[in-house]
Amino acid sequence: MKNSKQKDELIFLPLGGVGEIGMNFALYGFGPPSDRRWIIVDVGVTFPGDDLPGADLVLPDISYIIDRVDKLDGIVITHAHEDHYGALLSLWPMLRVPVYCTGFTAGLLEAKIQSEPGAPDIPVTVFKAGKPFTVGRFEVEGVHVTHSIPEPVSLMLRSPLGNIIHTGDWKLDHEPTLGQMTDEAHFRRLGEEGVLALICDSTNAMREGVSPSEEDVSESLAEVIADSKGRVLITTFSSNVGRIRSIALAAEKVGRRVMVLGRSLLRVCEVSRELGYLDGIAPFMSEDEFQSVPRNKLVVICTGSQGETRAALGKLSRDEHRNASLSPGDKVVFSSRSIPGNEREIINIQNALVEQGVEILLDGDVLVHVSGHPRRSELVQMYEWTKPTIGVPVHGEAQHLIAHAGLMGEAGIPDVAPIRNGDMLRLAPGPAEVLDTVSHGRIYKDGNLIGDDDAMGIRRRRVLSWVGHIVMSVVVDRSGNLLADPEIACEGLPRMADADDSFEDVLYDAGLGAFESIPPKKRRDDGRIKQALERALRAETRDIWGKKPLVTVFVTRV
Repeated sequence: MKNSKQKDELIFLPLGGVGEIGMNFALYGFGPPSDRRWIIVDVGVTFPGDDLPGADLVLPDISYIIDRVDKLDGIVITHAHEDHYGALLSLWPMLRVPVYCTGFTAGLLEAKIQSEPGAPDIPVTVFKAGKPFTVGRFEVEGVHVTHSIPEPVSLMLRSPLGNIIHTGDWKLDHEPTLGQMTDEAHFRRLGEEGVLALICDSTNAMREGVSPSEEDVSESLAEVIADSKGRVLITTFSSNVGRIRSIALAAEKVGRRVMVLGRSLLRVCEVSRELGYLDGIAPFMSEDEFQSVPRNKLVVICTGSQGETRAALGKLSRDEHRNASLSPGDKVVFSSRSIPGNEREIINIQNALVEQGVEILLDGDVLVHVSGHPRRSELVQMYEWTKPTIGVPVHGEAQHLIAHAGLMGEAGIPDVAPIRNGDMLRLAPGPAEVLDTVSHGRIYKDGNLIGDDDAMGIRRRRVLSWVGHIVMSVVVDRSGNLLADPEIACEGLPRMADADDSFEDVLYDAGLGAFESIPPKKRRDDGRIKQALERALRAETRDIWGKKPLVTVFVTRV
């Protein structure tokens, strides 16, 4: 029963993407605390580094909304970048509510479902910008924006307590190579209607001015291709269909054919052709034809811009690709930016390519990439169009969020709310206020399972990768006498303790000595035996190696 003393409240609660790059996940709630209904905007992932051995994906901890899933009305996706929709297949089975997205996102989602065995059958409703629809207590309306993927939208979320614009990822580009420009007239109309809060992209809030146009990048890439004598490989984000189209047109101008390498790129290109985004572009070559085309007649678009070892460029850098290989004088263009955390992996691949005699071309060398996010002058333009009362910086690390909050204040937004993941921000009634900080963080997809780093064994696996594992097994009778020589195995430790003795031999003696030092009467306690042997093995390893490994002792009593 609804508590008549409780008032309706309008809530914004990010569980990912605020204080970090990627893994965007936002909750919007409406109603009194005892009967609040929720919708989700975006369900993104980020990708693990070397500090998460075995993890396949990093997902937001959404336990807060799982505990309230009976009050969840739907999921709205702004666009089909992995950091905005990549967690859907993993997390939707815990939520099981309708999903709303544009046609291109729906096409990519369907292709992903078909390519992954056991993927859930997700109910999807396709919407178009400018046509409002209802999800729970909110009326939702998409607004065309420019970004580095087809059909991105900002969202107008209307509620009885005020309207919210959730920008998603966007920029201003008066010459996009694909799709529509950011719809200034639509944003101005929404501003005149009244915008309580602007939840806005902060990725480039530290960069002055206006982002270059995608058309500028297209022209620069055409010059790079024309000036190259060998093969030209261009690696970019697989979802950047506008860049793929620009590269293909540039190659066509100078008489080169185009090949695509990488499963995710092939999937995006297939969906893009079905929806008409590659109309007028000749079919791409198969990788089986790689060796049949003269080097000066080929442009290859490939995955691997973030240093992914299993992507096409990673395999080429190690000369492990089954159908393709590079030659001295070939050129690799990184038409992308480095996502924070990926720098070391990218540099490793670049060094491996240089060792093969391949020339590397980066964005700092010539204009081969432009961000899909707004710089400071573009952000101010958005404020002027929408006239929000409350400004909330999102989509960025701490330095981006702080810079954006400062810009919002300088631009005259009356109420600026710099929050972080887990902060429950009340937007109305009254001034913006953080009511609580809820459970949030990261969980991991590891094979077919999902859980935190402890539940998935990642924490222990990380320790194993640093210091190894010692296992000793002893078999004793009921009185605690040894019935056989102990067995010992070491994994991930040095082979030799010194010039004469192996580590296993030294540890065997330490374990046996620890067993024999236990008084006979106390050997009847299995726990006492385990504790004594574990301590002895760990101490001996520390004395020799300077590190403390994981130690497991098995006691079998016969």
